[in-house]
Amino acid sequence: MSGLSHLDGEGRARMVDVGDKPVTTRRAEARAALRCNPATLAAVRAGTTPKGSVIATAELAGVMAAKRTADLIPLCHPLALTKVVVDIAIDDAMPGFSIRAEVRTSGQTGVEMEALTAATLAALTLFDMLKAIDRTMVIEQVRMTAKSGGRSGDWTAA
Repeated sequence: MSGLSHLDGEGRARMVDVGDKPVTTRRAEARAALRCNPATLAAVRAGTTPKGSVIATAELAGVMAAKRTADLIPLCHPLALTKVVVDIAIDDAMPGFSIRAEVRTSGQTGVEMEALTAATLAALTLFDMLKAIDRTMVIEQVRMTAKSGGRSGDWTAA
């Protein structure tokens, strides 16, 4: 295919037909960051936040989001995901949280959108659970960091 694959001849949006593509193992990794006050990190470490275990909840929200990506992004294919992992780490140097999402499947299309959705929703969940104690938080650096499988092959961010 050449040009924009999500547009038909008249420029209307359409879902790409991946039916003739081979099934391959696909993997994608995305990252995000939530910058916050050092006092917010201290409250998370101490377990004194108003809404409980924020990191575990945000990691679970990211997994759930990856599984629902096709419901959120109109032209994404529903995929049978074989692995979704969301890891959130406290980063004192930022200060804030580093979020990494990894998604895998065996299929005819990639899982980049699922990984990006997982990382983003994990960041949004952290924001939601911590907004009562920190209104200065910033979600930033949402990006793909790696993908493998499919026609375009492997890619890793510099």
